[in-house]
Amino acid sequence: MDKKNALRAGALAAGTTLMMLLMSSPASALTRDDGDDPGTGLSVIETLGLFVVAPIVLYLVIAGLVMVGDKSHNKKDPTSSNITTKADAKTEVKA
Repeated sequence: MDKKNALRAGALAAGTTLMMLLMSSPASALTRDDGDDPGTGLSVIETLGLFVVAPIVLYLVIAGLVMVGDKSHNKKDPTSSNITTKADAKTEVKA
């Protein structure tokens, strides 16, 4: 009984995928819609600048701002500042 349900589910998924692929075929992209007014295409340099260089620059700017903002305040480590070592204890006793 389990195999029959799995086969049915697989056939349904495959049929749905096939229908979606057939309904959205790239051949329909060749026909123009009313009011469609595309501009000129991007050159290779413009494409690389827009989709490669710009995100990298934006990432670096954001990372730099985060690093500057992180270093602007004094770092206090509450755990290590509360620990007294043996050397600290000896100097406190002598003083």
